[in-house]
Amino acid sequence: MSIERERGISVTTSVMKFNYRDFEVNLLDTPGHQDFSEDTYRVLTAVDSALMVIDSAKGVEPQTEKLMGVCRMRNTPVITFINKMDREGMYPLDILAQIEDKLQIECSPLSWPIGSGKAFRGVYNLYKKELHLFTPGQETRDTEGMVITDLSDERLDTLLGRQAAELRHDIELLEGAANPFDIGHYLKGSQSPVFFGSAINNFGVKELLDAFVELAPAPGPRAAVERIVSPYEQPFTGFAFKIQANMDPAHRDRIAFIRICSGRFTRGMRVMHHRIGKEMILSNATIFMAQDRTNVEEAFSGDIIGIHNHGTIKIGDTFTEKEPLKFTGIPSFAPEHFRRVILKNPLRVKQLQKGLEQLTEEGAVQVFRPVTSNDYVLGAVGALQFDVTMARLRDEYGVEAAYEPYGAQRARWIDGERKNIEEFEKKNAQRLARDTEGNLTFLSPSEWQLNYTIEQWPDIAFHRTKEHSS
Repeated sequence: MSIERERGISVTTSVMKFNYRDFEVNLLDTPGHQDFSEDTYRVLTAVDSALMVIDSAKGVEPQTEKLMGVCRMRNTPVITFINKMDREGMYPLDILAQIEDKLQIECSPLSWPIGSGKAFRGVYNLYKKELHLFTPGQETRDTEGMVITDLSDERLDTLLGRQAAELRHDIELLEGAANPFDIGHYLKGSQSPVFFGSAINNFGVKELLDAFVELAPAPGPRAAVERIVSPYEQPFTGFAFKIQANMDPAHRDRIAFIRICSGRFTRGMRVMHHRIGKEMILSNATIFMAQDRTNVEEAFSGDIIGIHNHGTIKIGDTFTEKEPLKFTGIPSFAPEHFRRVILKNPLRVKQLQKGLEQLTEEGAVQVFRPVTSNDYVLGAVGALQFDVTMARLRDEYGVEAAYEPYGAQRARWIDGERKNIEEFEKKNAQRLARDTEGNLTFLSPSEWQLNYTIEQWPDIAFHRTKEHSS
């Protein structure tokens, strides 16, 4: 997107596939902290494990805490990589303590850094009991470096000087104090194996990847309303977790990303699209290999395929060969930032409606229509999405629009018995809106007001997340 090029940021999640050793890895790379969107949360519903990258200087950032909350909801296994060890940062033990404290997950280091900043010399692989020494500034790592398997080896003192004693002390300390790695705890999401390195110099990345393909789970079973679906079942099943409009601006294309849950996809196969109750042919599915798109002839459980979508596929839609199923756990998250849209040319209102409808389908922003006005109110998880929305309305739909503050800080979807909802509507009309699917939403001016309202209305349910209806 042009806004990504202008600002040097990533706005949406990218999907790609690569091979490592004898394994095929589907990578869903989410945007960084300033570029956050609801899309980032939802991607976690489509994966079997997560890789958490922590900046050694910044430590745990606020958005990491939110993402970890989503991982906890699903007991997603998490591997941690402490990055930028070649720069001055926090002491490794302090980073581990902060992760355990803020993210409520036990840390078990499987590699350990030798020094940091200018004194960074490599990593000791606790998983394999091997020491790898590197040359700083190397763009890529062609060789394994020197491998030392015994910490009492005298070569260590020759190579590392006083850092050899520090390393031996650290490893002794870790063996006595750190949590021993337990694969069962990792797979349940209660313990995270931790690796250290410098990704830009390719330090410590091989150790991480080797452990990842050996430890991380293969595609697992998925919950549907009707039953649990095993990845080993023969019939094809899958669900859409992300929609991206205008990936190729010349063709106005919209691609739905589908996570395959069971069976085998073959090009041209017929599947049922259960929300609309129609059969569709999956004729031109795409997979992404880094920057390249490739038409795919077949794909299997755990693969992500892109399907060209002409507005019929929505986030959360389920596809199967025959059996009617509805996969669960693909939620919308309550936004935390709100803006009112100002249309600069009132004659473009239809284009505005179309643009907002399509961008809402992608799930990066949500649109609310207040019950008492004709305003369009945007809600987002990350404030940058408002700039992204304005830029895309201009570039992709020819709509010049701006936004201004709107008096809400919290949103909750509400439901309850009809008579209670009607009473609630009468008393709170000024703070109610409907989302694009017509769901009634309470927009609160503050956290305090939200909590007070929840106390005052015990018969009304206030929901922080909402399942996509299908």
